[in-house]
Amino acid sequence: TDNRHHKKFFENLTGAGKAIAVLTSGGDAQGMNAAVRAVVRMGIYVGAKVYFVHEGYQGMVDGGDNIKEATWESVSSMLQMGGTVIGSARCKDFRTREGRLKAAHNLVQRGITNLCVIGGDGSLTGANLFREEWSGLLAELVQQGLIDEEASQKYSALHIVGMVGSIDNDFCGTDMTIGTDSALHRIIEVVDAIMTTAQSHQRTFVLEVMGRHCGYLALVSALACGADWVLIPEMPPEDGWEEKMCQKLSAKRAGMKRLNIIIVAEGAIDRNNKAITSEHVKNLVVQRLGFDTRVTILGHVQRGGTPSAFDRILASRMGVEAVLALLETTANTAACVVSLCGNQSVRLPLMECVQMTQEVQKAMDGKRFEEAVRLRGRCVSYALFVTCGVANYFLSNFNVAVLNVGAPAAGMNAAVRSAVRVGISEGHKMFAVSDGFEGFYKGQIKEIKWADVGGWTGQGGSLLGTKRTLPAKHIDKIAEQMRKYNINALLMIGGFEAILGIMELLAARGTYEELCVPMVMVPATVSNNVPGSDLSIGADTALNAITDTCDRIKQSASGTKRRVFIIETMGGYCGYLASVGGLAAGADAAYIFEEPFDIRDLQSNVEHLTEKMKTGIQRGLVLRNENSNENYTTDFIYQLYSEEGRGVFDCRKNVLGHMQQGGAPSPFDRNFGTKIAAKAMQWITKKLNESYRKGMKDNKDSACLLGMRRRAMVFQPVVQLKDETDFVHRIPKEQWWLKLRPLMKILAKYKTSYDISDSGQLEHVVLRRPKESEAMAAI
Repeated sequence: TDNRHHKKFFENLTGAGKAIAVLTSGGDAQGMNAAVRAVVRMGIYVGAKVYFVHEGYQGMVDGGDNIKEATWESVSSMLQMGGTVIGSARCKDFRTREGRLKAAHNLVQRGITNLCVIGGDGSLTGANLFREEWSGLLAELVQQGLIDEEASQKYSALHIVGMVGSIDNDFCGTDMTIGTDSALHRIIEVVDAIMTTAQSHQRTFVLEVMGRHCGYLALVSALACGADWVLIPEMPPEDGWEEKMCQKLSAKRAGMKRLNIIIVAEGAIDRNNKAITSEHVKNLVVQRLGFDTRVTILGHVQRGGTPSAFDRILASRMGVEAVLALLETTANTAACVVSLCGNQSVRLPLMECVQMTQEVQKAMDGKRFEEAVRLRGRCVSYALFVTCGVANYFLSNFNVAVLNVGAPAAGMNAAVRSAVRVGISEGHKMFAVSDGFEGFYKGQIKEIKWADVGGWTGQGGSLLGTKRTLPAKHIDKIAEQMRKYNINALLMIGGFEAILGIMELLAARGTYEELCVPMVMVPATVSNNVPGSDLSIGADTALNAITDTCDRIKQSASGTKRRVFIIETMGGYCGYLASVGGLAAGADAAYIFEEPFDIRDLQSNVEHLTEKMKTGIQRGLVLRNENSNENYTTDFIYQLYSEEGRGVFDCRKNVLGHMQQGGAPSPFDRNFGTKIAAKAMQWITKKLNESYRKGMKDNKDSACLLGMRRRAMVFQPVVQLKDETDFVHRIPKEQWWLKLRPLMKILAKYKTSYDISDSGQLEHVVLRRPKESEAMAAI
């Protein structure tokens, strides 16, 4: 392209002559291996030497075989493994100066001056101290005659980049730490299983989850399973909470609810910094209410298991970004951390993040809990948890209808539940429409109450029922139903049909007064093809289905046979699932409609795989989006690979089909659905209070799509989205995730061009003091 000179391409960055060491330190977290793999492959790709440091800092101090050069093949089956393959250890020696002196000696002997540390805040603080002492340590080594003056000149500066691996998500500066999402997967699997047994008996379950100083896992899992009560360190309950909690539990029982769930973070405390244990909570319930109560302590289960799709993608993106950051550092750049903000990777000064993380602890120790919550920037989840759990009744006299449009997507039910409860607590009367626009014009509309949506968060599919029918042909009947039920606002949760539907309703406003009401659409589709939003509800669950299946399929190849699997994914014309699924599953190629390919590309992919197989890699994985090309079908590609790979590898094919659309929603989708629907309802309330029916006919802002754009949730008038949409192929014209495609190619050893204009600026940690309106966005 002609604007190449404005962009930064990383081909100009080289790692020749550089050596990078990668280590994992502190507690293990799922996804650490994916990060290690990305660092190793990206490092080798740019021509650097990469070393594993086994057993964390302990291995760096002990040296010898603990520091080994890594090869491309040495990370080939790491992506799907939990924990950390290169080992981690708590290290006393590294805390002493002589320990760090040994470590420096071991690194200099191998010419390593770039360090990539994956760990928690303790590990990163240690790394920073090491960097600050580096020149002093080298001087001492020269003095002791262990290295010569030339070496100390040559290796005079140590560069450090950190990635945060911690299941607690307790690090300030990044939205998600590596491992958090996977830990939530474990917790939610357990809660879903417990719910079925608890419903068989009338039982109360007290669940203790990890998080010594951080309540993130407890809070989000409470939100994701509709728990009755949650206790976290940052927000100790008001004095007299015991009474309140017991009242709530017995009210639930009286309302015919057979089970109660209470989630306790292991570090939960009361206002006097006294621990609240799960045992204490159990005894309270038994003594005061006499309910049959059980305690389940999840413990290390949360750290284990395979990493979720989200963690693999996060870790792969961060690992590549970390190598770029190392290549770009100069002697006086501060050590940085690669972080995630919304949907963007950013680099932040390591010490700013550490200091802010430590501030939280200081605030908690000083009983300044409001400040602790503000520093964490997570206060709003709590507000939302409270809203969805407690019915307030003040009436607004407005009627709001909710419907699902298009194909079912996991997480739709969580969104409906959240919308209904937030709507009711804002005083509206909520109406549920069954079967999308079809049910709308047929009058399948009824009031939906607080209790009707209990237990909906964890259910897959669409409980309201959903159809692909569009409204245009039935607009008069729809207007009639709006009049009959006096519907004052509409919330649509759905995919591409939902955006077409809202456009058709908008077009009919001139004719029908009834349609001049606030309308908002929330994107929910596995294909992730809605213009105006980077992510849709349901896509994360589908990605997990794809990666789980790919893991199984790869495992099915026996040890002796070399085999390539051709796998077809869903998505219509949108290549999101194939591309991002390919990154998460470690695919060698992903064929999509947005990036045209011809027979020569297929040929060179086969040759590439043949070469790889000869180096000892046993399995290959090729993804193909269902509509990527009408002539190069999945069968065609399978036959081509089978023929061309003859003698080197054999082929198998799989069409994943509708399993990508079903299943219980992932924690991410439950959470995202809950947050985005709550935000949509707040917008509806605001619009209704501002300007009900006043000039809405021409008010374009009254029909919006709420989408996640880069770093924030944004309301966008649907009219503006017309130009951004390719209606023939039902995809947005510009898609952010196409930027991730080169990552998959790099990690599969293809030479490619990668635009890094977006990354690289070191930013600063900002303490957002959320305004009321923005508060929800920060959840």
